[in-house]
Formats: sequence, C-alpha cells, structure tokens
Amino acid sequence: MSLRILKAAAAALALSVLAPALAPTPAAAQSFDRPVRIVVPFAPGGTSDILARLIAPKLSEAVGQPVVVENKPGAAGNIGADAVAKARPDGHTLLLMDIGSLAIAPSLFPDLSYNVEADLAPVGMVMFGPYVLAVNPAVPAKNVAELVAYAKANPGKLAVANSGVGALNHITAVALARDLGIEWKNVPYKGGAAASRAVVSGESTVIINGATATLPFVTNGQLVGIAVTGDERLAALPNVETFKEAKLPLSDAGTWQGLLTTGKTPPEVVAKLNAELNKILALPEIKEKIAEQGGSVRPGSPENVKTWLATNIKSWGDIVRAADIKTN
Repeated sequence: MSLRILKAAAAALALSVLAPALAPTPAAAQSFDRPVRIVVPFAPGGTSDILARLIAPKLSEAVGQPVVVENKPGAAGNIGADAVAKARPDGHTLLLMDIGSLAIAPSLFPDLSYNVEADLAPVGMVMFGPYVLAVNPAVPAKNVAELVAYAKANPGKLAVANSGVGALNHITAVALARDLGIEWKNVPYKGGAAASRAVVSGESTVIINGATATLPFVTNGQLVGIAVTGDERLAALPNVETFKEAKLPLSDAGTWQGLLTTGKTPPEVVAKLNAELNKILALPEIKEKIAEQGGSVRPGSPENVKTWLATNIKSWGDIVRAADIKTN
C-alpha cells in the first residue's frame, strides 16, 4: 500500500473518531443567530407591554441577541397572535399577552385565522395580576354596594372601558353585569392603557383591568378603587375589598400573562426559552417590580400553560355561550 493511501486511510479514521465531537450539540441546536422579537398584541403601556419591556433586556443577555418589543394591537390580541402563529418556527418570534384572551378567542371568533392550541407553542407562564374594578372620581360610588345601587338606578349610564372586543376584561364586564342584574355600556379601546386613560379623562366611567396597568391611576387618585379580584387585598390598596368579600362572582378572574412562540418550534428551543424565562422570573429585582404593580410571578413549564389554556378555553367558552356574547 502506497504512503499516499496510508495517509488517506489515517485521515478518514481520524475524521470518523472526531465526527461525534464535531456534530451539533443540543446547545448549538438551541442557539439564536439573529434578533428576537417579542410581539405584544396590544398598544404600549398595558400590562403585557410593561412585562415585555421588563423581560426583554434580561432575555437579550441570556440568548446573546437583541430582543425587540413590537406592539401589534387590534382584534382583542388576535392580530399579534396571528403574526406569531405564522412566523418561522424557530423561537425567534415570541408572543407575550394575557392568555385569557387566547382562551376566549376560539368561542368568540368562529373564523379565527389561527388555531390557539396547534399554531402557538407555550413557553411558560409569566405572572398573575388581579383585576382592579375602578371608577372615575365623578361616579358617586366608593364601594361595590354603592356602585351596584347607582348602576341599577341609572341603567346604561355607566360606560365600562375594556382592552378590545373579546378581551378577557370585556367578557368579565359582560358576565358581571349579567350576574348582578345591572346594565352598563361596554366601550372597546386599543389596549388596557388606552382604556385606563379613557376612564381617567371621563370619556368612559368604569374599568375592570389588570392591576399592573391600573394601580398607578388608583394610588395617585385619578381613579377610585372599588374592588379587586384574587385571594387577598392588594398591599397598595388595603382599604379596597376583594370580589369575594363583596360577594361578587368571578373572583378568580384576572390577567394571566404568558409567553408563547410559533407552533412546531423544536422542543429543545422551547425548553431553552422556558429555562431562561424561569431564571429571569427568579431574579429578585424582577419579582419586586412585578409585586410593586400588584402581580406575582408564575414560573413553570410549557405543559402548565398548555393545560391552563385547555381548561380555560372550555370554561370561558361556556360563559360566552351562556351570555350569548357576540363580537358585533
């Protein structure tokens, strides 16, 4: 055998030995090679937007790429959700939103352009924030009993601002009016921040919205807190009763903020994003900032979100059908 042939054989043997080491590792398969987008399907200033801008710098450090927050408001979050559902399934396009709106969408929008459970892949839950029921100071009510009495004496006079037709706070307001036997108008806006500002200005008069976006207006006196959902009173509003204390229905309603990506994204990429998200949520400064705004972090697995969605798609669908809620 010639020397040339022997060298070629040795080189081939060396490559076969080195091949496993040269193969892409799981870490390489999970690498991010371009900027990451977090789509917020509501206007700037709402709960989802606040959280996205809180998380983005930390996620950027974790994946080694810029993380850009992009607001795509409209259709109760469905425009932004659809954009993520149709993106390249590689984990570079994320959706951060109140997933209660996703749970309502299948029953409220029969011609939905994407399938919530098939076209979006849960990454993890981010936080739970109770709803704050609040009114413009011109409304002569300081608590639930006074608000209900006023609404019954003035049917249709109160206007409840919401984040958009079909948003969870819209459905909550409709179901609450039905259960209390009151009549008020529902006025849609492009996100919770716009809805809050409308009530502050007096354009609308009542709001049911996430504490993260609404609490500052209550604490500075621009809105009057009437009640909060969740298991206990908010530390920032110790004199505002809970829905349970006021014997209101839907005491567990609130904003469940979750992070998702495009369906069919490789499981290892989803796992990488979930691990980094949970690390971010464990940071003391992140937990503190979320707590200051009335929320609490909810780290967990993609499976947790998948189960939550399946359960709530059914339960909120029952409410939509029972109340015969329509989008037009």
